[in-house]
Amino acid sequence: MKKKQTFIIEISDIQNQSYQGEIEWVQGHKKQAFRSVMELLRLLDSAVHEAEDNEHV
Repeated sequence: MKKKQTFIIEISDIQNQSYQGEIEWVQGHKKQAFRSVMELLRLLDSAVHEAEDNEHV
């Protein structure tokens, strides 16, 4: 990946020993809620792969 990606992560609560909140992908103009750290990581991974795919088009 050549272009850096920027994310804004807002933690609004901690329940069941896991973060909950919202992540905003600045370059992708997307915002989505997450309910666990694993879900947050999946959202990050998905956005990075989407950015890579868009670079190759």
